Amino acid sequence: MKIETQCLHEGYSPKNGEPRVMPIVQSTTYVYESTDDVAAVFDDPTKGLIYSRFANPTTDVVEKKIAALEGGAAAMCTSSGQAASLLSILNICEAGDSFIASASIYGGTINLFGYTLKKMGIECIFVDHDATEEQLNAAFKDNTKAVFGETLANPALTVLDIELWAKVAHAHGVPLIIDNTFATPILCKPIEWGADIVVHSTSKYMDGHALQVGGVIVDSGKFDWTNGKFPSMTEPDESYHGLVYTEKYPAAPYITKARMQLMRDFGCYPAANSSFLLNLGLETLAVRMKQYCENALKVAEYIKSTGKAEFVTYPALPGSAGHELAKKYLPDGTSGVISFSIKGGRPAAVKFMDSLKLASNEVHVADIRTCVLHPASATHRQLSDEQLVAAGIDGGLIRLSVGLENVDDIIADLKQGFSAVG
Repeated sequence: MKIETQCLHEGYSPKNGEPRVMPIVQSTTYVYESTDDVAAVFDDPTKGLIYSRFANPTTDVVEKKIAALEGGAAAMCTSSGQAASLLSILNICEAGDSFIASASIYGGTINLFGYTLKKMGIECIFVDHDATEEQLNAAFKDNTKAVFGETLANPALTVLDIELWAKVAHAHGVPLIIDNTFATPILCKPIEWGADIVVHSTSKYMDGHALQVGGVIVDSGKFDWTNGKFPSMTEPDESYHGLVYTEKYPAAPYITKARMQLMRDFGCYPAANSSFLLNLGLETLAVRMKQYCENALKVAEYIKSTGKAEFVTYPALPGSAGHELAKKYLPDGTSGVISFSIKGGRPAAVKFMDSLKLASNEVHVADIRTCVLHPASATHRQLSDEQLVAAGIDGGLIRLSVGLENVDDIIADLKQGFSAVG
């Protein structure tokens, strides 16, 4: 099936007399006929459903759909995008290990990686998103277990050279993890460019309607975990009777381990109703992403034409930073998110945003409705000045998430916002 069809049909195929729409299985528990049946599932949770802290039939449909959209072997949904990023690292790193991440990533992820994981004994080595092959190689240590980056960084909108980062990661025998939230598999499939693990904040474009918070981890099923660097994958897991993940689950050992160990212990699984709502968003994802991109390009062209921005970053816009890489990785568009720095710095940015009437000033992005955010005051408020620079953020930077309103109305709103600034 083509991806537009996959959005509608993957994951759920009703049988004769069953409901056309994926049902919500609103239950925490599942009944078995004997104690031995229950014991067998506890020995191998992939054989059945135990408890909705692990898995749920409604969420299972969504997991299968997203795995298919990304071209992966399997997926596991989480209660948030932050949980997905956290588990993607904890699944292969432990105290004493390190991993590499692009410095141009979401501020919340920088906090998670640079502060919280540090307290757990896991070091994050930040490097520039446009680091050369030599610079990436130089960042590796003997204990480095993974590499992490974002297809389109939030909010700097830098475009990662996925193929290069995958090449370097694989040369060191470690997986590349890509956050594909802004691009979605409609615009880019990182696995096709060498990524091994893909994560999303499904709260964004996948949901699209600001209805529920969620995340997902997709396992490509292609990485060789038996190269000697990942004993937790290849040695007996005493918490599951000594099973070896690469031997028992060769198709997707990474995601199976994440579910059987981490989801079991952390329990950050989404509710069935949240998964139902997410699936509704996924069904229209392909249609929406095309319109987001069309609207955003027109808006980016308008902002650039005003002469009131120090710079406009929208990789699909000729002359914008990242344009050449966008032509390679995102030829069909670069989402609905635009970053621009208004002349006049922070005071002008605040006045501009507070003057908007159609666009909502809110801590969200990738909604069907146009919204704006001042990253230095919100999502990246905890970062130091040096970290803000590394993330491509200054006081005048505005993150504009173009929605699905008529583009003329969006531009009219921005026009009166610029007028208020003078």
